[in-house]
Amino acid sequence: MGRCDTAPVGFEITSLSNERIKWLVRLRERKRRDAERVFVVEGPRLYHRALAAGLKPRITFISDQAIDGTVGECVTVAPDVLDKASYRPRSQGLIAVFDQEDSTLGEIERGPRPLLLIAENVEKPGNLGAMSRTAAAAGANAVITVGDAVDRWNPNVLRSSTGAIFSLPIVSSSWDEVGPWLAERDIRVVAASPDAAESLWETDLTGPVAIVVGAEDEGLSEGAEAIADHLVAIPQRDDVVDSLNASVSAAVALFEAVRQRSSGAA
Repeated sequence: MGRCDTAPVGFEITSLSNERIKWLVRLRERKRRDAERVFVVEGPRLYHRALAAGLKPRITFISDQAIDGTVGECVTVAPDVLDKASYRPRSQGLIAVFDQEDSTLGEIERGPRPLLLIAENVEKPGNLGAMSRTAAAAGANAVITVGDAVDRWNPNVLRSSTGAIFSLPIVSSSWDEVGPWLAERDIRVVAASPDAAESLWETDLTGPVAIVVGAEDEGLSEGAEAIADHLVAIPQRDDVVDSLNASVSAAVALFEAVRQRSSGAA
């Protein structure tokens, strides 16, 4: 493994006009990241979790030479310059660029009782990150995203996932593709809807199941409702809130599945 602290005294990059820094700044935009098929990780914690998941960076930039355990090409950058290249106000001393590696439906390891989370049109990066983190904690096999609004490589998704997104398969798909794939594998589709008559607590989640959660402002699309075997509601007081946050709904449903599977409840 390479270490930036073996570099000569001082920083290799000290100017915002440096071409590599300009490149990092451009990668704040989704269209730039997608065009180059890369994503950006900030901070040593996420960086080392990416490495632990077997990912290898194209290049690592650091301003804190006390950070070790870097892999591959590593460049030292003056702290104020690296902060300017950061997606956040401060860089946490490290920014690294990795290649995007998209998962496919065929790569999902299902096992005898797969548990999947499908996130439809979840626009807020923090929600998708939190969903991925929760899905990993619940032992889900994968997260499937449906809809163009979701940007799984957004830095806020990576941060909110606390690195879970590096090891849990995240598959981008469409209902035309994922619907038949689920049906062929006898995976029941349970979709969360606040207006549903069936309660989540009364729904059997012990078998192969895909839990669908939509954006709280729009709800489920016609495509989602069309393939759902069950439309279920999470019981709540009507006079408190209109609907739960999408990531909260996902967490409640996933861990209800975990509870049923561990207790044998139906």
